[in-house]
Amino acid sequence: MRTIGQALKEARVRKRYSLAFLAELTKIKKDFIENLEKEDWEVLPESPVLTGFVKNIAKFLNIDERGTVALLRRDYPPKKLSINPKPDIADKFVWSPRLTFLVGAVTIITIVLGYLGFQYTRFVSPPPLIVNRPKEDEVVRERALRVWGKTSSDSTVKVNNQPVLVSDEGEFVAEIEIFEGTSEIVVQATSRAGKETVVRRKIKPEL
Repeated sequence: MRTIGQALKEARVRKRYSLAFLAELTKIKKDFIENLEKEDWEVLPESPVLTGFVKNIAKFLNIDERGTVALLRRDYPPKKLSINPKPDIADKFVWSPRLTFLVGAVTIITIVLGYLGFQYTRFVSPPPLIVNRPKEDEVVRERALRVWGKTSSDSTVKVNNQPVLVSDEGEFVAEIEIFEGTSEIVVQATSRAGKETVVRRKIKPEL
């Protein structure tokens, strides 16, 4: 029984074609034709490519293309391609409506918790307090000393134990009567949670 390699070689010899001449006619490399005649399948390409080359060679050798391809298929069955029936898609990221909902829910919860945490920290912390006047060791020459500064808008303020109004912006102004023995101005801000911040300023009355 003739093999595909034998059939091609015999047809080439009958035509008195050298390997080099057949390679020039078919535009197929000489080494490829030689390997095909030797049936060196390890160095030959996959069956679909090989089938096209065999048809081309058969055409130039004036032999039956269909019969030649049949010999090829008998001697060199198509290689089975490795196909994974269950492709691994675990690593593929797919954005879904459920994921959108979860991300949105987590974002909203994070914002709400952050806001509540901020408000709680603000509630339990002493209020901020800035006293613009008087300055430390300021010389006071008037009987009525204007004291002003800033705190949080929800705090209450006392200057030398006298309640002072606080604006919506947290600003406060008070006029304190100064005597010869007055040596200190005490500003006290108290938050709704009862936390206090106290600023003390020494003054030097020269009345």
